[in-house]
Amino acid sequence: MTTEYVDVLIIGAGLSGVGAACHLQKKVPNKTYAILEGRQAIGGTWDLFRYPGIRSDSDMYTLGYNFKPWTNPKAIADGPDIRAYIQEAARENGIEKNIRFGHKSLKASWCTDKARWTVDVQRTDTGDVFQIECGFLLGCTGYYNYDAGFTPEFKGRDRFKGQIIHPQHWPENLDYSGKRVVVIGSGATAVTLIPSMAETAEHVVMLQRSPSYVASVPLKDKLSNKLRRYLPEKLVYRMARTRNVGFQMFFFKLARAKPKAIRRLLLSQVRRQVGENFDMKHFSPKYNPWDERLCAVPNGDLFKSIRNGKASVVTDLIDTFTEKGILLQSGQELEADIIITATGLDLQLLGGMALELDGQPFTMSQTMNYKGFMFKDVPNFGMVFGYTNASWTLKADITIEYLCRLLKLMDKKKMKQVTPRLTDSSVHEEPFLDFQSGYVQRALAHLPRQGNKAPWKLHQNYALDLAMLRYGDLDDGVITFSNPAA
Repeated sequence: MTTEYVDVLIIGAGLSGVGAACHLQKKVPNKTYAILEGRQAIGGTWDLFRYPGIRSDSDMYTLGYNFKPWTNPKAIADGPDIRAYIQEAARENGIEKNIRFGHKSLKASWCTDKARWTVDVQRTDTGDVFQIECGFLLGCTGYYNYDAGFTPEFKGRDRFKGQIIHPQHWPENLDYSGKRVVVIGSGATAVTLIPSMAETAEHVVMLQRSPSYVASVPLKDKLSNKLRRYLPEKLVYRMARTRNVGFQMFFFKLARAKPKAIRRLLLSQVRRQVGENFDMKHFSPKYNPWDERLCAVPNGDLFKSIRNGKASVVTDLIDTFTEKGILLQSGQELEADIIITATGLDLQLLGGMALELDGQPFTMSQTMNYKGFMFKDVPNFGMVFGYTNASWTLKADITIEYLCRLLKLMDKKKMKQVTPRLTDSSVHEEPFLDFQSGYVQRALAHLPRQGNKAPWKLHQNYALDLAMLRYGDLDDGVITFSNPAA
């Protein structure tokens, strides 16, 4: 039986995978491609997560694709609207016909003699395994395990008589009206869930081990919505995108340079919204702004829920679950009908797919990232990984633009293999992500490394990446082009 071959094989049909396919079709139309999607739907994160209030904490002028304007009046969008946007992009560009749903990538094996990857693929409906070959393998799987989130071991968990739910696996049609709810966590998921559930629950408690920085942001971009009356949609979108990118970069840089000043600014904003009688210890983290990702709440909805008494915050450590709820180390017991464990993600690259290089097992922790996309000594392979301090898609768009340039140059040179090689002895390894969030720290040992200088360093800076990926020299003396031996 003949094994199918495509020039580019994309793993994942979420925000990155669909965007990658659109860019490839437009910029290198001579290349064939396919998308393998383990689930039965487009959308990735925005299809998987279905908990109440699910939304992005990035504005849609930067989370949206650079080729498709976001036209919804909301700048901070909810999950269903984002999912519809991704589906619309796929439909408009004829992407759906190239997506293989229910196809899970098990293992990818590189063969230097053939200059090809062979991917073992399992059909989730039948369990059958077959192979697809490709010239370039592109990982667009995000960065976490879709099968399970992270939940710590809670003493006495089995004693609790109510429901325990992780947001990643939200039960369909869960009725929490009139119920007492405890949400364990203080990250983006928790601050999204609480105001949404508080609308109908009896009361919602945010139980946190330590506080996070939470900032109120406008739900709508009033300026862009006004400009739409007079200017073309694409122009309004580009203006808003440029403005927001500039502000994000400025604010992040300022937070790094003047952490105490930004801390005062963020805490004063919270104080204005929760009132003078609120204990600010619940929103006063011990770390500096942007050591972990900043949580955004549109129009301060979390603070409104606290002000009107529908929600409250408790900062304490869990001693044990009880029949009626949670006993804290302080001795206080929080009674609950439902406990939500918004305790984070389980980081996982490439959807758990195994790798082999010329018959030898290979893990991502063995290599170093090149230009935020490819990897040292790994041929014809790239992974889309967005920003931790800005919108994911900003990085995804320019990463795929770089791939398209690279594929054109390979054709021009008549070369089948492209591999980053480290020959500079002054480059030393550093952690892949300079981020203190628990889900990152738990996974650092399994992640690739980055270098201390370009092109091995992850900038987390859109302007620097734009210069390098869209306009920088491809043949930089680090990346090597070759053909298999005759």
